[in-house]
Amino acid sequence: MQAMRVGDLGFFYHSSTKVPGIAGIVRVVREAYPDFTARDPQSPYYDRRATAEKPMWEMVDVAYEAALPRFVSLAELRSNPALAPTMVLLRRGSRLSVQPVHPREWEIVLRMAAREPPLAGEQRR
Repeated sequence: MQAMRVGDLGFFYHSSTKVPGIAGIVRVVREAYPDFTARDPQSPYYDRRATAEKPMWEMVDVAYEAALPRFVSLAELRSNPALAPTMVLLRRGSRLSVQPVHPREWEIVLRMAAREPPLAGEQRR
């Protein structure tokens, strides 16, 4: 998150839905700052280790940029051989909420979103 700059684009990824995947694009409008919810005992994100001196957690503010022409599911991303070996999102055990996306991966995802979804069992090329 520390590397994110105002104006950077990112994918909006639904991770807590029945079918996880990429739904749209966001733009960073505020760079990383301490996540104040970590110090709020009433917040579900409260972390007793967080202090003003050592906040523990950070966040950035993003704004809606665009919806993708269609939702690209995690399963579809995994089935693309051009993404599977390198994309951080697809690595086994990857649980980061913010991940880098290489420009080549960005373009591949955008092309996938512009095409019709694959039929069941069909491999992406």
